[in-house]
Amino acid sequence: VQLQAFGGGLVQAGDSLRLSCAASGRANSRTAMAWFRQAPGKEREFVAAINWNGGATYLADSVKGRFTVSRDKARNMLYLRMDSLKPEDTAVYYCASGTPILSSYRMHSAYSHWGQGTEVTVSS
Repeated sequence: VQLQAFGGGLVQAGDSLRLSCAASGRANSRTAMAWFRQAPGKEREFVAAINWNGGATYLADSVKGRFTVSRDKARNMLYLRMDSLKPEDTAVYYCASGTPILSSYRMHSAYSHWGQGTEVTVSS
């Protein structure tokens, strides 16, 4: 499975942005997908995840009410809609896929495939 994230850029605080992640190759039909981010000098952190059929989503507390995760299985696409962006959202955003159990959706170790990352910079 190959993942490619795109859609990042430089925006101002309060703006919106949509990230996309294209998946290609063979994948388990019950693969979950997720977004993580890593800010300069910080560890990679969980942002959002969605289960295999889109029926369940998980969001980090820091982005609840502002970010929405969705997927289009027919097109093998993952999306992250980001509204009301803040400077602290500045990071490289990575998409990932895997088969996490219910308790591990927020753990980066639960995902076996990763995209190359797309950079988001939010200016104040």
